[in-house]
Amino acid sequence: MKNRLEELRKASGLQQEQLAEALRVSRQTISSIENGRYNPSIILAFKIARFFGKTIEEIFIYSEDDDA
Repeated sequence: MKNRLEELRKASGLQQEQLAEALRVSRQTISSIENGRYNPSIILAFKIARFFGKTIEEIFIYSEDDDA
């Protein structure tokens, strides 16, 4: 699943560490999500969306190809 987390984080002037602290996760978790190596839990996805004032769909882009 693709996402816009890095784009939104940088536009907000935040380092990975700062975002991780705000969301109470590790910097490695933020890095893994940004690089597409990890899909967040629904709870974390909601926290991220709320933090940026966006919907989950505006941040995480699902395509049918992701099921393969």
